[in-house]
Formats: sequence, C-alpha cells, structure tokens
Amino acid sequence: MENILANELKTLGINIVKTTVAGVSFEGDLETAYRACLWSRIASRILLKLSEFPVKTQQDLYKGVQQINWSEHLRANGSFAVSFSAKSAPAINNTHFGALKVKDAIVDQMRQRFGERPSIDIEKPDIRINVHLHREQAQLSLDLSGESLHRRGYRDITIAAPIKENLAAGLLLASHWPAIAQEQGSLIDPMCGSGTLLLEGAMIAADYAPGLLRDYFGFFGWKKHDPACWRRLTEEANQRKRKGLTQLPIIAGFDHDRRCLLAARTHISNAGLQDHIHLERRSIEDAKPASSWQAGLVVCNPPYGERLGSDLETAELYKQFGQTLKHHFIGWRAALIISQPELGFRLGIRSQKPLTLFNGALECKLLRLMIEENAFFIPKAKTAEERIQQVRERSLSATDSGTFSSVSSHENSERAIDAFTNRVHKNLKNLARWAKQNNISCYRVYDADLPEYAVAIDLYQSEKTWINIQEYEAPKTIDPAKANQRLSELLAQIPRIFSVPQEQIFLKIRRRQKNSDQYEKQSGQRNFHVIQEYGCKLLVNFQDYLDTGLFLDHRPMRLLIQQEAKNKRFLNLFAYTGSATIHAAIGGAISSTSVDLSKTYLDWAEKNLSLNQTRGQHEFIQSDCFKWLANEAKQLQRRQYDLIFLDPPTFSNSKRMDHVLDIQNDHITLITNAMALLKTGGYLYFSTNFRRFKLDYQALTEFKVDNISAKTIPTDFARNPKIHYCWRISRCNAE
Repeated sequence: MENILANELKTLGINIVKTTVAGVSFEGDLETAYRACLWSRIASRILLKLSEFPVKTQQDLYKGVQQINWSEHLRANGSFAVSFSAKSAPAINNTHFGALKVKDAIVDQMRQRFGERPSIDIEKPDIRINVHLHREQAQLSLDLSGESLHRRGYRDITIAAPIKENLAAGLLLASHWPAIAQEQGSLIDPMCGSGTLLLEGAMIAADYAPGLLRDYFGFFGWKKHDPACWRRLTEEANQRKRKGLTQLPIIAGFDHDRRCLLAARTHISNAGLQDHIHLERRSIEDAKPASSWQAGLVVCNPPYGERLGSDLETAELYKQFGQTLKHHFIGWRAALIISQPELGFRLGIRSQKPLTLFNGALECKLLRLMIEENAFFIPKAKTAEERIQQVRERSLSATDSGTFSSVSSHENSERAIDAFTNRVHKNLKNLARWAKQNNISCYRVYDADLPEYAVAIDLYQSEKTWINIQEYEAPKTIDPAKANQRLSELLAQIPRIFSVPQEQIFLKIRRRQKNSDQYEKQSGQRNFHVIQEYGCKLLVNFQDYLDTGLFLDHRPMRLLIQQEAKNKRFLNLFAYTGSATIHAAIGGAISSTSVDLSKTYLDWAEKNLSLNQTRGQHEFIQSDCFKWLANEAKQLQRRQYDLIFLDPPTFSNSKRMDHVLDIQNDHITLITNAMALLKTGGYLYFSTNFRRFKLDYQALTEFKVDNISAKTIPTDFARNPKIHYCWRISRCNAE
C-alpha cells in the first residue's frame, strides 16, 4: 500500500515523500512526525532514522550503534527494546544475535558514562530501537510509534479480527470512500463481523484521528519528546472529531451471527461511536438499504473457503452476494477483498482491475465494482463449475484430502490393485526396518501414493496390530460407484497385506473439515487401546472419533518436548488428549498446564497421565484457549512457563467460544499472548497443519522466529512434507 500511504501523507501536508519497498520516507520537523503518528491510517510504524553505517563484521554493528550518544535519547535508568531484522547480510544473519549486539552496545555505553544501565522492556519501553541490516548497510532508527499503528485502541484483544485496521482503511481509501462520504453517501458492510470496516469508515468520514484512542506511543518516554506540541495536536484532533461527528452519513453493518454483532458493538462503543453506526442482524439475502439511505459504498471482507467450511458453500455465498448487489444496490459502488480470485467470478458483476493487497501474509485481491445495469454478466455454467472445482480440489489437497482421477473404463482393475498392493508392501518393508531401529510402534504406511486409491493407512502396534484407514472424500466428479469399487478392492487386500483379522481394521471417511470435525464423536464404543511412544503409554481409540487421539505426524515434536522438558514448567495449549503433556512429564517437567475446551479430551489426557509413572504437578484446565491466553496475558502477576506448545486447529466456531477461530487471521494474537507467558530463555513451539498457512513474520519482529518444519516431519510422512508447519519462537531481547 505504498502509494496509498504516500497520498495519505500528502493530505497531511507532508510534501517531501519518496516511496520505497513496503514503505514511504519523508522529511519534516518533530511536529510532522507526531502528526504522522496521530493521523496515518495506513502506516504500521513511523521510524525516525538516526544513522546509517556499514557492517562487514559483528564488531562493526557494535561500533556503529555506539556512535550514537544514547544519553540524548534515553535516561540512564530508563527502559528500551530492540527490533532487529536482516536481509542478505553475510555479517549477521541471526536476528536474535543482532538484537543482543545492539543491546550490548547501548548498555555498555550508558553504564560506562553513568555507572548504571537502562533495563529491557519489550512491552512498553521508553524507546524502541529499530535496526535493519541489508547486505552490508545498517539503518538505525527510533520507532516513534512504539507498537504497530494498526492498534487503534478500540479493539478488545480477546476478539479476533479477520482484517487489520490499516488494511481496512487502505481498502476504503482505494475505493473512494472519503469522496463518497463528503457527498453524504452511505456505507454498508453486509458481512460486518467485528466491525473493523465500519469503524475505519466512520473514522475517515468523521475526520477522527486513528491515534486518538491510543494510550502509548514510542516517543512518550523519549528525552526529546515535546509534550506541549503533542498536546496541541491532540486538542486540534479532538476538535476536528467533534465537528466531524455532526456530519456523518449513514453507516450500517449487517451480519447473521449474533456473536459477531456483539463484538462489533463492543468495539463501536470503545470508539465512542455507538450513536453513529447502525447494526442489525440480517442474512446476506436481506442485506439491503433503507429507501431513505443515499447510494454510496458497499464494502466487505467476505469469508474465505476455510472460514465458511466448504468451497461450494463459499461459491454459493458469493453468488448470493452478487444477486443482492444486483437487486438492491443499483447506483452504488462496491468493494470487497478476497483471497481466491476465482470466487470473484461468481458475483456476476464486472470489476475494475483488481489491486493486490496482503492480509497479514495472505495475498488477496481488492475488487472494486460499479453496480450498474450494464455491468452484469451471467457466468457460463460450465466455466464457473470448472473454476470452483479447481478451487475445491486445491483445498482438498491442502487439507489432507488426497488426489483423485477418474479411471477409464478400459483400465484393468486387477492391474491397479496389484500396483496398490506392491506399493504398500514396498512402503511397509522400508518403514518397518526404520520403525524397529527407532523403537516406533505407530506410523503411516501409505498416504494416497496412487491416485486410484486415495486413502491414508496407519499401523498401530501393541499387544495386537491395528490398521486405521482414512478414505479421503472424493469430489463430485468421481462416480460414487467407481469410488466404492476401488474402496472394496482395497479393503479386500488389507487383511492379507498386514496379516491381521478384519476386526482389527478400521475405516473412516475424512471429509473436508468443517469447524472441529476431528473432535466430533463418530460412535460410542469406548474401546481404548494402550500404545507406547518413546517411553510414554498413550490411549488410542479407533472407533469413536475421526482421529485416534494421537497425531502421528507430531511424533518428532513430542520427542523434542520430552528432551527439553527436564526441570521445566510446560504449557500445552489446545492440548487435545494431552500426548505432548505426557512426553513433557516423562521428560522430567516439574509442572505442566494443559488447556483445552473439550472436557472429553481433557479426561482422556488425565487418563493418559495416570497410565504413566510421573513426578511433578500437572493441572488440566477446561477453557477456550484463545480467551484463556488473552486473560492470562493481561494479568500483572502472569503465569510463567519455560516451554510452551501451541498447536491450534485451522478453524473453529464452537458454540462454547466467544469468537470464530481462524488460524491465518488469529495466529499473531495467539503467539503474542503466549509469548507473554514465556520466561526469558524459554521456547514457544507453534505448529499448524493448514497447508496454505503463511506466518506473518513482519508482525513478529520483536521475537526470534526459526522455521523448524523440516526437522519435525517424520520419515513416514516425508512423502507429504506439508503435513504441518512448525516454528520455534523465543525472545530477541533476552539477556
């Protein structure tokens, strides 16, 4: 959004601007910098450059930082934090080490001059220092914003946001909302969620400075801070806001989810806009303006396929949205941000050239439409279905759903089943040797290796051998009779291949998950079996649930936790059946906390613990992990842990939760709150099995983040390296 930001700064009277990669540079006095912090709706941070210097060695970084007279910026007994990033830098490619080197240079200088040293505060320091090393050139800056400017101050941190505030503002500015609002055009978000677009739209229309609600900026503790200047600017902003609120056009939001509307009301009230934004519970079919509302802008961030639960459902939603626009919004403009361009075709309305934007790390497209009679078209049924089917197949593949292809009528069925039998025998021979050498009793033997047989086959060994088969649900293009025939052929071979009786073979269909299907009960047999893994006894169940209670792909992660847990305090979030907790306990953890919303699975976890002879104190907490983490992070006397495992589901909208959990949108909140509970020197392991997941590194620059995914993929899942992603996260500023 560099160009949008540059234009915004010019409207603030900042004329000397130059766009750079992912940013804008400008010159001005201190008041100019303050004005940018207070008024920019687009910027993430305002950095005041103090120096640039070459860095060919680690000592060059230390010397370059010491060239600054830090007593001009920081009190000897003050506090500071360091954010360090590096790109193509041969001298220093470890951001944690770079941050420590910068910290040492500042501390050493202050201690030498004053006999005392400033402290480290990563939450709200007096000053935050930003160092970016590109190749052999370092830029050292003060972060005047202190924390990301998208944090306006109206959002309840316990409520997830599907879109950042500055991205929402950018969407509105790119869609001509300021000009529409000036003409008293209305703003409607028919899928308003927690209200971000409505709030940003109202603040733009009301001339309401986005920084007015914030209680912290990075210059508040800076020695060169000019309180009188800041007070003058905020008084001016408050006057403009009071005047602007008297001239607001109609701003309204609809949503079918009561919880979303409750969240939106909370945020609107926090911003003091409860008398200026209208909310109403309506489905997308009924999202239409009142006859008295002046035509304006329809804006929304519709659900992605993962959030709604099915690509076909999502496609139908977009089609219905297009129908709503055609029937009720002639003469209006519309703007929506989507992650799958194919879905925009379902609207049936021609758009301008899309703009590419990023929602966190997720690449999206901004569609801008004029709702006019001649802007409509009817999608050709065949082409539309082909496009949606492509999306569906990609999503099926991305959620452990295999690959399918139609078998021509002339293909030899016996030849196909022979190929399957040979492949399983080959895999079993290689993996059995590996499993014996590594003392592994449960492992994956086959995972849709052949497109004709799209199943996963897992082998569990204890006093008996059990085979757990998961059939990936075929798309509707596959003839059900043909799919059933293949499954029958496969099931007939399994007893012979593994030399097990039929009663020790279990079959489930793994459909594309909706909400928390892996936790939904399938039957009530309650037949549990004990298996062993690296000295741990664990209960598995092959009949009652879609998953057995043990995620085999996380075997190396559990071993790593066991190896690091000695004398540590361990936190297991989204604990499921507590297998990671058992490994930590066997590894010598002095205490553990396991948090999960499901009482059934926490009971299972406690039974797992009772099977093992362990020491230490172990507690099990039934709670919504997202809410529990947010509450714990706010406490003055927080719980503290040396080792944390965070493995959330991709998506969850359990009725017992206060919000809808979407891991792509919520991972920064989860990680940040979990890091607040991590002791200095400890590690947080974050994992997800969402195949299209992209970690927002930019939002985590205050931490050291290492991608350890390759190290955590076991040999039996090597054919499928995207089964999960995993990162090790620690504090950059740890001493």
